[in-house]
Amino acid sequence: MKKTFALTHEKKATARLVDAIKNEIKKYLKRERAKTLPNDVDFWDFDCRFGADAASAKKLHIAEMNAALDQAEVDKLTSCYIEIIAKPGYRTPKE
Repeated sequence: MKKTFALTHEKKATARLVDAIKNEIKKYLKRERAKTLPNDVDFWDFDCRFGADAASAKKLHIAEMNAALDQAEVDKLTSCYIEIIAKPGYRTPKE
């Protein structure tokens, strides 16, 4: 998913828009994780980027996405760019 979300709307509060974005991200992750894994893959991992626009987006972990959205609301950004790309994940064996 590569998408720019608006954080301002004439009739909706910013907090409701942020909640809707979080819900869309959650649904996307659920849909991607439900896909069949290839034989040699342990789980689906995700490369994530977040920023005010695509050029200024920085890498972050998927668990930090909600905090980044909350910070964008506090910073009063007018829009935010979110990129989430699924990739194969491999567990590292314990020693």
